[in-house]
Amino acid sequence: SIKSYKDLIVWQKSIELVCEIYRITKSLPKEELYGLCDQMRRASVSIASNIAEGHARSYDKEFSKFLSISQGSLAELETQLHICIRLNYLTDEQTQLSYDLCVEIGKMLFSLISTLKNNQ
Repeated sequence: SIKSYKDLIVWQKSIELVCEIYRITKSLPKEELYGLCDQMRRASVSIASNIAEGHARSYDKEFSKFLSISQGSLAELETQLHICIRLNYLTDEQTQLSYDLCVEIGKMLFSLISTLKNNQ
């Protein structure tokens, strides 16, 4: 059974995504340190953090709200990855794992929110 947010696979995957985003953003141009780099890192951290914070709440409705914030951060991150490719800062190959994790996490968040709404 789920005793902690750390037991949630969606949280585990989101931590994996944070690590991958930190890894690939190291290769962004120095002038993007406080731009895209910072925004991408914050968005990825926000995904995992909101899953954890929402799980710590007492009610499914509150948990759903935090998961929905995670979905927003995920969409933000996917957009930023796309921008990095368009600006030739990163290649498709460099971002593939991040994109794959985004898709997987997105499906998990959607599924978890649907389950929580059905329990209300």
